[in-house]
Amino acid sequence: MKILRIINSLVLATVAAGCHRDTAAPPSAGPKIEAGKITFPANAPQLGYLTVEPAQERKAAAVGLYGRLAWDDDLTVRVYSPLTGRVLAVPVEVNQRVAPGAVLASVDSPDFGQALANARTAGGNFAAADKSLARAKELFAHGAAAKKDVEAAEAAFVAASAERDRAAATLANYGGTEDGTHETYSLRSPLGGVLVEKNISPGQEIRSDLMLANAQPFFNPQFVVTDPTRLWLFLDVSELDVTRLTPGREISLRTPAYPDKVFSGHLEIIGRELDPATRTIKARCLVDNGENLLRAEMYVTVDVAANGPAGVNVPTKALFLQGAQNCVFVETAPGEFTRRFVKLGGENDSRTAIMDGISPGERVVAEGGLLLESILEGENP
Repeated sequence: MKILRIINSLVLATVAAGCHRDTAAPPSAGPKIEAGKITFPANAPQLGYLTVEPAQERKAAAVGLYGRLAWDDDLTVRVYSPLTGRVLAVPVEVNQRVAPGAVLASVDSPDFGQALANARTAGGNFAAADKSLARAKELFAHGAAAKKDVEAAEAAFVAASAERDRAAATLANYGGTEDGTHETYSLRSPLGGVLVEKNISPGQEIRSDLMLANAQPFFNPQFVVTDPTRLWLFLDVSELDVTRLTPGREISLRTPAYPDKVFSGHLEIIGRELDPATRTIKARCLVDNGENLLRAEMYVTVDVAANGPAGVNVPTKALFLQGAQNCVFVETAPGEFTRRFVKLGGENDSRTAIMDGISPGERVVAEGGLLLESILEGENP
């Protein structure tokens, strides 16, 4: 019986040992390392310590500036009266759309009456000179007049013709014709658009030479007509920032009047000289104001896309040093990571610009790069 108990114990121990060998898991395979590349098997525990994200295309840094809006002078006309007189009527109002040639004001002007009289007189003198020349030629042909009489008639005709043309041109410059019968002058708009400024009223006396005076109330135009859907934006750019800007760059601007809205435009002209007082260079932008929300003389803040080399942005923590060179790890296939040497740009908001070595969209190891480096160097095989 004692011998049987010993045999049973040995059998049970053998069975237990066999069961233990069947349930033990085989050891996992380690990463494969080859020429700066690490390849993990699908179930490698190291993959749980890695965070991968795509490299983002780098956007050019924006130059922050302040600017002032103004009417687009290519689409704006400032109307001054070329004549002295008294305003009889102003048939237009601010914000009214006017057509080219529309009457903005009627002015009782002695100057216009004088121009009309001069044109009529010159026309009559020309007609008389024409008849005198024809008569002198006829008399000379019949021997009843001397040649000098014909020459005198020709000279008088040329002078009358020149005076008629001058008087007619002066009258036409005022927008009148010889058919007019009174001295009421119609001040018209040379361009079509929206009347945005009116500085005269009925009964007011106006003079054509007041715009030459050095006083704001005098040289303001009587009317301003423009297309408000396009505005100019003037910037004062420092000499340090001007080298980062080029014409054609897109701009975005904001104004306190609409804090949640961003307006767009583009840079048109950069000045060629430095203002000695402000030490800045003038630049001009064209702004789209299709919604008619912006106004001339508004002050705005402006972001202009600066010149800069192409590249990508990656998390700063993805970078590490290999000797004196900067490196990142890139996932080239599932479970496969390759070390890349890169050229750095500037850092902003925990992200670093990569100028060379990484393309947009490539998957960069944002966390765990040092683990991969230690494996690659054999410190943690």
